[in-house]
Amino acid sequence: MLFPSLNEQMDLIKRGASEIIPEEELVQKIEKSLKTQKQLIIKLGCDPSRPDLHLGHSVVLRKLAQFQTLGHQALLIIGDFTGMIGDPSGRNATRPALSLDATRENGQSYFEQASKILDKEKTRIVYNSEWLSKMSFEDVIKLSSKYTVARMIERDDFTKRFRSGEPISLHEFLYPLAQAMDSVAIQSDVELGGTDQKFNLLVGRDIQREFGLEPQVILTMPLLVGTDGVEKMSKSYGNYIGISDSPRDIFGKTLSISDTLIYDYFVLTTLVSADYLSEVKQKLTDGASNPRDIKRDLAKKLVELYHSTEAAREAEEEFDRIFIKKEIPDEIPEAVTELSELSAVDLLMKFELAPSRGEARRLIQQGGVSLNSRKIADPAEVIILEKENILKVGKRKFLKIIQS
Repeated sequence: MLFPSLNEQMDLIKRGASEIIPEEELVQKIEKSLKTQKQLIIKLGCDPSRPDLHLGHSVVLRKLAQFQTLGHQALLIIGDFTGMIGDPSGRNATRPALSLDATRENGQSYFEQASKILDKEKTRIVYNSEWLSKMSFEDVIKLSSKYTVARMIERDDFTKRFRSGEPISLHEFLYPLAQAMDSVAIQSDVELGGTDQKFNLLVGRDIQREFGLEPQVILTMPLLVGTDGVEKMSKSYGNYIGISDSPRDIFGKTLSISDTLIYDYFVLTTLVSADYLSEVKQKLTDGASNPRDIKRDLAKKLVELYHSTEAAREAEEEFDRIFIKKEIPDEIPEAVTELSELSAVDLLMKFELAPSRGEARRLIQQGGVSLNSRKIADPAEVIILEKENILKVGKRKFLKIIQS
């Protein structure tokens, strides 16, 4: 296999990376790879607790894809066994444990969605139950003896919970060790993860040494800030852009991000060249271009990545019709009802356009609901339906209601 030069590889690998620990060891691994013409094993552990992927997940997946383009072996480890433990990384309380069947099902969904980013044919997928489930209690005790409680408590989320008097279960200490055994089992050369995974990844280096292996290099990627401009992107916060979202939603949600996030999104979520990134940075700093126009370019590029160029064009045209020309989309879902009148709140609940009556009232009171272009202001208002009705909820939800 013909690999790119060391400098070419390092330039791409370092793009957008938060830390490479230690960078000199990565250089040595690549030099050895070039000399022996042997692929490096690049590991990414996958959390099977949430199978729906968003742009936040894509950041580290794109880095893994970059290693693939450089000729290295991308290896996805589905944590079907560790998913039954629950990992508190970046959280103040442990994540709920899942059944083995649930982790396997979610893991497969993860892989199918990740294949929108990775080269599916060149990606190896394994489940860590293959080796972790075979460990005896004696094996676990011996593994635990290789790491101290003092080192474990250095982890930020453990420290915060310990100081605040919140309980930490012993099994949570086993999670980083189990993840480290993944690195031992596959003999990874590089492990990728978000900055919130740094501690776990470093434990992998230590445990590999304990087993007489060359320690892996750690590469962490920044956590993508969500559309709210405050919290990291997460379905829990509702500030996410899903990689399986419709072109309309990807385009519209992207235009809602803060101007301060535009450059980071270009760097972390797109495939544009270094020269293109320089142009974007220049436009954002010289004030000659409207950030809105740069954001539209970003939105189109994201739709192209996950759908097509044609879909991006149509999404932009539809956005302009709805939000600039104030028109209705060409295609909207339809629902048929025998009801002729009902309250505004009942209207939203009837067609599942709000998760609860409280949320329905909030949407109406905030001016986010209109029927046939007339804004509904009172949640208790009795709505009299016409033969055909266009209900709009929020900025992008439309429903045609037909009275039978």
